[in-house]
Amino acid sequence: MNKRKIGTFYEREAVQFLLGKGVRILEMNYRCRQGEIDIIGYEGTCLIFFEVKARETGRAGTGAEAVDWRKQRKICRVADYYRFQHGISEFAEMRYDCVAIDEGKISWIKNAFEHMR
Repeated sequence: MNKRKIGTFYEREAVQFLLGKGVRILEMNYRCRQGEIDIIGYEGTCLIFFEVKARETGRAGTGAEAVDWRKQRKICRVADYYRFQHGISEFAEMRYDCVAIDEGKISWIKNAFEHMR
């Protein structure tokens, strides 16, 4: 399998996991000129931008460790554009979460990072 197919597989696993936790999924693989966000959804009234990272072995660290500050900054830019495009206030309740899949075990890290301007 190529990297894109593997990524899609793990993103679908993450969606099923999140649906089971009561998250309402709005979009998968939202793309714009600034980049991509894997999953966008709501938990209650909180808008969440999810990054999904998977590691089949621990050799390269954990999935959560792969979301470095550069990736965080890019996700924030895409989120800003998404909110602008959909008329969502900058004061709306929102957060950035990570779904890490490490050696088949799924972890949901809430508030994985803060918004960067």
